[in-house]
Formats: sequence, C-alpha cells, structure tokens
Amino acid sequence: MRIEGDWLTSAATQAVCRAITAGGFQALFVGGCVRNALLNMPVADIDLASDAPPQTVSDLAEKAGLKVVPTGIDHGTVTVIAGGVPHEVTTFRRDVATDGRRAVVAYSGDIAEDAARRDFTMNALYALPDGQVIDPLGGLPDLVARHVRFVGDAERRIREDYLRILRFFRFHAIYGDPAGGIDAEGLAACAALSAGIETLSAERIGAEMRKLLAAADPAPALAAMAQAGVLAQVLPGADARPLAPLVHLEGDLAPSWLRRLAVLGGEDVSARWRLSRQDSRDLALVKDALGDLSSPAALGYRLKPALATDVILARAALFEADPPPDWRAEIARGAAARFPVRSADLMPALQGAALGARLKALEQHWLQTGLRLGRDDLLG
Repeated sequence: MRIEGDWLTSAATQAVCRAITAGGFQALFVGGCVRNALLNMPVADIDLASDAPPQTVSDLAEKAGLKVVPTGIDHGTVTVIAGGVPHEVTTFRRDVATDGRRAVVAYSGDIAEDAARRDFTMNALYALPDGQVIDPLGGLPDLVARHVRFVGDAERRIREDYLRILRFFRFHAIYGDPAGGIDAEGLAACAALSAGIETLSAERIGAEMRKLLAAADPAPALAAMAQAGVLAQVLPGADARPLAPLVHLEGDLAPSWLRRLAVLGGEDVSARWRLSRQDSRDLALVKDALGDLSSPAALGYRLKPALATDVILARAALFEADPPPDWRAEIARGAAARFPVRSADLMPALQGAALGARLKALEQHWLQTGLRLGRDDLLG
C-alpha cells in the first residue's frame, strides 16, 4: 500500500528525504501525515522519523543547503525548512522512564521500538519517501476500520502520559467510526486511570479539549467521556447530553468549540482550561444570554453575529426547542441596526448620570420592541 499527495511528491519534501538518505540513514514519514493520507484527509504537518541522531540530521540537512532549526534537539527533534515548509525530523526513540507527563527517552536504531512507544496503532504507521507504507505493529487494519486502539497495553500507554486519555476521545471523535463504537479496552483503561488527569497542566487540558470540541461531531465521544468518569475530572458539573441536539441544530455551520462548551456547563472552566481573556469573555457573554430570552435581533445588536448564533443554537439545544423563525436574518438585521437616539437629543434637559440612565432605558425599550422604533417614536 502506498500513500499519495502533492505534499509527498513536492521537491522540497523530497529534498529533505534525500539529504538524510544520502548519509546512509532512513527517512520515513510517520504519524499524522501517513494516517491522514491513507484516510484521504488533509495533511497539515509533515513529520519524519530516522535512525540518524539529531546532530547528524542537522549536519546532513545543512550540507544539502537546507535550513535547520533545533526545535527539540534535546528530545531528538530538529526542524528542517525546505521550500518554506517545516519538516520535523525525530530520531527513533525508546522510553527509558515516564512519570505520566513526560518521558525520558533514548535514541534507537529500531523502527519497532520507535513504533512501540507511540500512543495509538493508527499513529504507528510509517512510509518511505516513495509512499510505500510500513506497518511495524499491524495497525493498518485498525486505521481501515477507523478503530482507535492504544499500542500494546492501554493502561501502560496512559501511565506514560495521562493526556493520552483525552487524546483517545479526541481521536475517536475525529477518526473513529461512530457505528463501530469506542474501543472497550481503551475506554476501561481511561475510566480506571481518570484520576491521573489531575496531574496535567490546565494549558494541556484546555488545548486538547478545544480540539475535541471542534470535531465535526464530538457528541458520542463526550458521552463516552461522561460514562467513564473522565468528563467529571476534566470539567466538574458538565453535562454532555445537550451536545448531540446542538450538533444536529448546527447543520452546515462550522463547528465552534466555544458554542459547544457553552451547553456543557461546568465549574470554573476558564481556570480549569486556562482560557484566554477573550475566550473567557465570549463564553461568559454567551452563557449570560442563554436565559434572558432576548430576540435574535437584539442578540445580533448586542453580541454581533457569531456569538448571537451561538446563543440561539445553544438555547434551542438546552431547551429542546426549535430556533425562532428567520433567526439568521434577524441576527443580521440586529447586527446592522444603530440605536437612533444620541446624547445630544436629551440635552440640556438631562445631564450626567440621569442622561446615561435615560439613554439606557430608551435603548432597552428599543430592543424590546424589535429594534424598529425611530428617533421620534422613542422621544415622543
């Protein structure tokens, strides 16, 4: 079996491969680029594995006139830039010691050892520069079946890095076959070791969960997380049940992790997931608007289209109701509307706090009456 793709045959990528193989070493594509190519999915990052030590990779690449950045040389990784495209090249490795967050590794010349330390069988696939697939662990059938399975013993893989619990559910959401169900051994291992999530940083948890919620349909994976007790570890108080109705209501809209997070609920998510100030602000705005029953037009005016859309769909999912008629057009109308009364219209009769209060009251009345009253109607 071979992989194909413009990224594979590009002159820049082949130049990186030739630079390494010219020294008598292997240059193998690995991980996501091989997996996605086999699934006919877009390839974003080009990763290679080699039996050449990182300094040797650097020397060979520079000899070939390529730029080298020592991005992770202490861990065996250098980035080779060719044609403006980064290619991460990592030396075959084997784990020496792990503590659930990071591993101490030693270089290896054995592809089987390198494959054995990877998380899932579908990520332990390699390919030669000509695209021929190498499958040291027999993971290809799992990929074809879209079955996310841990390499070797699931509990051992998780103890090496507890983030793999969250990656298990994310990979199931993106690459798994919904009809085939989730891997039972992996699910049981995640449930048994879910307390290990407490050892992970908020940044790592938040980054992984945002990716999961941005999947086309994360609802089955979140339901499995809840069943295994993992969701309670990641976000206490969260409820995965409204997520499936929300995904259905979204239709052709692009996935939004923040919209989906809004229906999950949960305690102190901004701190637990280390959200940015902007994301925390937007999430708070959406949550605050869920129960105030503002019209789509009023939401469009106050929140602008993206967040107003999040509120309308999240409300419908939580209340198990259809969105209001013409809600998209109404949001757009509200976003384009301008409150017709200005401070000058109320001066000099009103000043200071009294002026501000009157303007606020008039604006609220304008919103409650559908953003259709003009200046004279409001001042009359």
